[in-house]
Amino acid sequence: MVTERSKKMKYKEVLKEYNDILLPEDVQKILHTGRNSVYGCLARGDIKSIKVGKKYKIPKLNLLEFIYPDVDFNMEDDE
Repeated sequence: MVTERSKKMKYKEVLKEYNDILLPEDVQKILHTGRNSVYGCLARGDIKSIKVGKKYKIPKLNLLEFIYPDVDFNMEDDE
């Protein structure tokens, strides 16, 4: 039986082409969605983010947890 959070993925291997801190524009590209959808998710807290002044900063790990809710991301660098 497969339990929730039983799947594992290495954090550094997913979305390698993006920085560890994303902007809403990056999230739009990754999710293939519009600006209003992204800002709606950020405002509701669906995607956890940090607001610096009027700008949102999204840790890549938070976006990955939103995209893959059943995956446990390995933060360690061991091979």
